[in-house]
Amino acid sequence: MKFGLFTCGYMRFPLEQAFKDAARFGYDGVEIWGGRPHAYPPDLKDTGVKNILELSDRYEMPIIGYTPETNAYPYNMMIGTEAMRRDSLDYIKLSMDVAKEMGAEFTLISAAHAGYNTPRDEYWARLMKNMRELAAYAEKIDHTLILEPLTQYESNVVCTANDLLVVLNEINSPKLTGMCDICPPFCNVEPIMTYFTKLGDRVSHMHIIDSDGHSDSHLLPGEGRIPLKQLLREIEELNYQGYCTIELVTAYMNEPSLYAAAAIEKLCEYLDN
Repeated sequence: MKFGLFTCGYMRFPLEQAFKDAARFGYDGVEIWGGRPHAYPPDLKDTGVKNILELSDRYEMPIIGYTPETNAYPYNMMIGTEAMRRDSLDYIKLSMDVAKEMGAEFTLISAAHAGYNTPRDEYWARLMKNMRELAAYAEKIDHTLILEPLTQYESNVVCTANDLLVVLNEINSPKLTGMCDICPPFCNVEPIMTYFTKLGDRVSHMHIIDSDGHSDSHLLPGEGRIPLKQLLREIEELNYQGYCTIELVTAYMNEPSLYAAAAIEKLCEYLDN
């Protein structure tokens, strides 16, 4: 099983610290968070990705993927005016451009909350319009775009394996795939392995964390209620070939190095026993 380190938790440290930790703790790759001060897409447009590529080479740590912020701060393609929608799509396209430049295998996005007063047929039509345009751009530049379901606490759009399946089937693009962050299905009381049952090899990436089951909090492995040891065995039995990024985010940013080490140690312990 290949484990990735997510750089979001290192936002208060230089990006190099994340690469250094990934190498010394035994991670297999790095998933780049697209926020300031590390890798905000408009900044990379101006300065390029030379620094990130140098870090990847120096620490012999491949760049798994690129994950720009698409959950309303400030970009959300699912809510607001046409100008806001257009701005969000342009931002995601720019994200794909810089991801491809840095050699990332994919750009990962999500469909954030569409607003409590928006009817489903209205926001679903907007989602399909967005995804058709983004998938077409991914095909144009030959880059993979991944859509991530969110918890019900974060979004009312794509939250389940069924939601994701509908999008992938309707868009039907070779450059659009899905992934499974194990927090949403656990919170939705949805079997995590249902993603593989329904989507098969269109599950091209995973986020592995622990969860309390009733919030979108991403917890250190072993601190929540997910039976991770047994889940990892199930994933291994499927011969899943993608990466599993350990997605520790803001809850652990005071000591990202310590928690990054603890997380991979715990998961390797589960795999070894």
